[in-house]
Amino acid sequence: MSLALLVIDLQNDYFPGGKFPLANADATLDNVERAIHRASDRGVPVVVIQHVADGGAPFFNAGTPGAEVHPRVLAAAPGAPIVVKAHADSFVATDLEQTLTRLGATQLLVCGMMTQNCVTHTAISRSAEKYAVTVLPECCTTVTELLHALALHAMSTRVRLAPASEVL
Repeated sequence: MSLALLVIDLQNDYFPGGKFPLANADATLDNVERAIHRASDRGVPVVVIQHVADGGAPFFNAGTPGAEVHPRVLAAAPGAPIVVKAHADSFVATDLEQTLTRLGATQLLVCGMMTQNCVTHTAISRSAEKYAVTVLPECCTTVTELLHALALHAMSTRVRLAPASEVL
């Protein structure tokens, strides 16, 4: 089985100073950065996913600094393919599936922001059903810790939850 690490929506608007900062954003970034380095050390490809909204959204609008992928993610994963999406499910109307096919991925390690929205929708997407999916809880966050925990619990019946140190 061939792994791929999906890093979903680690974008500037979700961090302090952004338009919609999330709980534990900086600690989550630290964890994601470690997971990216572990993946790179093992030869596991990283796919960065970036949400770009149309002009009327409250954040992630095209061409704004807030929509940009956090620079630490880009530095940790130089040359990683970037899949741009406009929906919570990273597979919808994107080239994610083609990218994963090109990489030979059969197992997905999923992390990112927001746990209850884009992480969940991608992890349990119909398009993800052909992959063995594992969500890395310490590498995800959302608006509150409670909402994060509820989303993880809801996903736990459909996907595996495991710390990055266990799977990378």
